[in-house]
Amino acid sequence: MRVALVHDWLTGMRGGERCLEVFCELFPDAPLFTLLHLPGQVSPVIERRRIVTSFLQHLPGIAARYRSFLPLFPWAMERFDLSGYDLILSASHCVAKGIGVPPGTLHVSYCFTPMRYVWDLYDDYFGERAGWMPRHLMPLVAPALRRWDVATSRRVHHFVAISSHVAERVARRYGRQAEVIYPPVDLSRFDLSEKNDDYYLVVSALAPYKRVDLAVMAANRLRRRLVIVGSGQEGKRLRAMAGPTVEFLGWRGDKEVAELYARCRALLFPGVEDFGITPLEAMASGKPVIAFGRGGVRETVVPLDEAQGEPTGLFFHEQTVDGLVDAISRFEANADRFDPKALRAHASAFDRPLFKERIGAYVARVWEEFCRC
Repeated sequence: MRVALVHDWLTGMRGGERCLEVFCELFPDAPLFTLLHLPGQVSPVIERRRIVTSFLQHLPGIAARYRSFLPLFPWAMERFDLSGYDLILSASHCVAKGIGVPPGTLHVSYCFTPMRYVWDLYDDYFGERAGWMPRHLMPLVAPALRRWDVATSRRVHHFVAISSHVAERVARRYGRQAEVIYPPVDLSRFDLSEKNDDYYLVVSALAPYKRVDLAVMAANRLRRRLVIVGSGQEGKRLRAMAGPTVEFLGWRGDKEVAELYARCRALLFPGVEDFGITPLEAMASGKPVIAFGRGGVRETVVPLDEAQGEPTGLFFHEQTVDGLVDAISRFEANADRFDPKALRAHASAFDRPLFKERIGAYVARVWEEFCRC
């Protein structure tokens, strides 16, 4: 069986790339088709294979401004020729699921979300805080991108969603059913810790929809120490609003991030995520999560006020500074309710070997069914 892997772009190791890494292990000889690859930005497991990029790879300034080329992404993805492959496994949050599929080829799409830039997060990327050009150009382009996104969903034989939250979105946008297989947390990267250096932690891209601004303003108000790992287009604005208790570290390697989890008081997670891997990384380290109670986090965190058994975090239900400040105060009043061993045990249900087993078995099953037809 000849297998091709497809991923939107390779510019860093985030949750999607952790999943892709497992796909690379399952199919070690499969080439990887992607719009853009910045060498050295993903793990050796991914870097070692044959990576085929689109014409976008050679455009001036693409590395720093690749999202500005969003209107070209569908065309670039469709120019790949995957003739001769028996199975396409795409990992998609943007256009990877729209790859052309030759007759007689099975396409399984591991869906992080339907194209987030033109659906649920349109206002976050192209609303008031966007630059003049994207703010005025995207209303002209977005309807065509939405039509393309829906039309190309028919090229997928089977959708696998990263959460029930995303499966509902796949049903709503595409009219398709999706199996749910949760992404992995690699427990082996994290040590159970009872250390507490009295700081709160955010590990996140500094993008508008992540709402890191709420964490910054809450830390300012409470005068609590906050450490932020990540970078992105919101970085300058967030630094400008940060008080003396807020520290920005930029991106850090896996080992340093694991050490930061081990010494933090709790993880702050103020955005709405399709799944959210960082809460599980915190729990794998024995640390609780303070999260906005919407999206995929409701499938991974056992909240204090709803806990059937051991809690692993608590939610706030208004996405405001007041809501987060209140949640931090409630956490501090109940900090002794969180057992590090129970937190790690909860995270173990999402461990990487289990994900590898589940996604491997799923692909094998649908391939067998496809061959019988």
